Amino acid sequence: MKTYVIGDLQGCHEQALAMLDRIREHAAADGVAEPAILFAGDLINRGPDSLATLRHVRKLAMASGGLIDSVLGNHDLHLLAVAYGIRPEHKSDTLAEILHAPDREELIDWIRHRPLAIRVDHHVLVHAGLLPQWTAAQAMALAGEVETMLRSEQAAEFLAEMYGNEPAQWSDALHGADRLRCIINAMTRLRFCSADGVMDFKMKESGTADPSSGLMPWFDVPGRRSARETVVFGHWSALGLKLESNLIGLDSGCVWGGQLSAVCLEDRSLLQVQCPEFQQISAKAAKQA
Repeated sequence: MKTYVIGDLQGCHEQALAMLDRIREHAAADGVAEPAILFAGDLINRGPDSLATLRHVRKLAMASGGLIDSVLGNHDLHLLAVAYGIRPEHKSDTLAEILHAPDREELIDWIRHRPLAIRVDHHVLVHAGLLPQWTAAQAMALAGEVETMLRSEQAAEFLAEMYGNEPAQWSDALHGADRLRCIINAMTRLRFCSADGVMDFKMKESGTADPSSGLMPWFDVPGRRSARETVVFGHWSALGLKLESNLIGLDSGCVWGGQLSAVCLEDRSLLQVQCPEFQQISAKAAKQA
């Protein structure tokens, strides 16, 4: 089996199609007819073809028998909140086609049932990151708590309580909406935190932090308990592609004119597709991604 993980699409449909072709060719060269393909979240928003992208990934996933799936990203959750009338659309959103599509409900329901984290052998795929206090096994269990709520009849009530930056630090004693919000913020928004795992959501435009701030990338926290597994993530275009022994960062800025990146987990083969910048995106919008 070959398992490929693709970074943030953000509505870049043509590049997604090109990458899927590259993956099939690469897998076929090794005698693999049907590779597993996972997406690192943020399938939609900011790019030019969010509706086409979402429809295509959903169609592939539903026909794959479990070989194709995506974790939830912050833009995917934003779509749910907008669809449920909990949050307004942002000026930089490219969600209108989805929200007015004849198959809107099927698309929204499919997003609502996506996992927050996926484990493949010794790899954990999540959109943004894991708090240093969590082992990989604990992270998977915590993701399951959120998934259960999102898939329940209480999804709308939960989405209404999902937003906010507090609590900024994990505690096993957290419960209710605070507990679930902390899990979601870590797995879909995290970039920087302190050595004791206090999350910061202000810094978005850099892959490094001023040492005097006391902040560091979540994966650089000493003693991070998930370090024995390889964490695969997207979300951080300012960081760019990052390939280390126990870390794979795949947001190489496709929607901003960079590349769409994918990695084969078994042999670390890197596949990339060049991405022309979507001209309607402003510099301000890029900073908010």
